[in-house]
Amino acid sequence: MDSRNIFLLGASQGGVVSAITAADNVDDVAEAVLLYPAFVLVDYTMEQYSSVDEVPESSFHLFMTVGKTYFEKLFDYDVYGHIQNYNKDILPIHGDRDGIVPLSYYQRALGVYPSAELEVIPGAGHGFHGDAAQQAIDKMSEYFSSHLNH
Repeated sequence: MDSRNIFLLGASQGGVVSAITAADNVDDVAEAVLLYPAFVLVDYTMEQYSSVDEVPESSFHLFMTVGKTYFEKLFDYDVYGHIQNYNKDILPIHGDRDGIVPLSYYQRALGVYPSAELEVIPGAGHGFHGDAAQQAIDKMSEYFSSHLNH
């Protein structure tokens, strides 16, 4: 393993986890690529439940069953305040027709990242398929190749 070239890649919820992990490990993470990161999770939680006491012990959320702890951790969490600690290059890729995570959530993140250029794939939704997937793969390959530390 080349410790100078640790790249994180995450999609949707994994994009948020990658953003948080990069912010917590700035010295170790060289770059990050975030595919349609679900920065909407905090707002979604606050819209679903008015207090932690309302959160059920388990619930079905975005195609999976999650426990109460999942939502408890999101109450009043400032994801943008947290991710601003990452001061290196970052590549976000988002579709302009994402019905789960509106593009506006990542546009807000651009305000806290010092070095990020948003790559928007026209017509792509949440999750990339077909031509959109190939566009994302091509952009990621180009990004990784051009950002390797030698």
